Amino acid sequence: MKLLGIETSTQTGSVAVVEDKEVIAEYTLNIKETHTARIMPAIDRILKDTHLTIHQMDAVAVSLGPGSFTGLRIGIATAKGLCSALRKPFVGIPTLDAFARNIYCLHHLICPLLDARRGEVYAALYRYRTATATSRLEKLTGNLVLPLEELLVGIDGPVIFLGSVPAGYRDLIREKLEGKVFFAPPYLNLPRAANVAVLGVEKLESGEETDPRTVEPLYVRRPEAEVKWEERHRK
Repeated sequence: MKLLGIETSTQTGSVAVVEDKEVIAEYTLNIKETHTARIMPAIDRILKDTHLTIHQMDAVAVSLGPGSFTGLRIGIATAKGLCSALRKPFVGIPTLDAFARNIYCLHHLICPLLDARRGEVYAALYRYRTATATSRLEKLTGNLVLPLEELLVGIDGPVIFLGSVPAGYRDLIREKLEGKVFFAPPYLNLPRAANVAVLGVEKLESGEETDPRTVEPLYVRRPEAEVKWEERHRK
């Protein structure tokens, strides 16, 4: 089973091709350029480099959020368009679920963080259920959006944070958790389309598929433009 994975929830744009659960290729660009300008060229390039065609993909998996509202809309619209044209299955993957897969740790909590602005972060907590070679990553919370300090109150025990955590946030985390904290190295701090695609394979193998006609981004909170529109009209 070959899947195309698309990840556009942050500034980082990433596409990947996996076969079953083996990564054939992954292309990641962490620069300030709109996803609109780079997503289709990236897909075209990765297919050419792997000597595959879009028609050979069995499905498309895409990151659903939380994350950048604009980025999510672009990624999901691209995946919908491809699946509609190719008549292939569409699989939506929560961003934080895929991001947490960057870490393999049997004992510590895993906490992916994304900047939600307004002094808040998107986050969720995970832990590997068993200490075996087939350990399953268990999600302990829902997708959260809250001030970092509130998140830290609910954490007990050693935890690994990953994501682009600003220096000020790191200081607060160290202060509140008193040494029971680890930060992922920089090369693990970017969301990966390969993780999205592999999770897509797992969902399809278990009989799960997302209806592209009804799927919505997992914004977690309402778009700022919508809130401001209501405030203006309320006044």
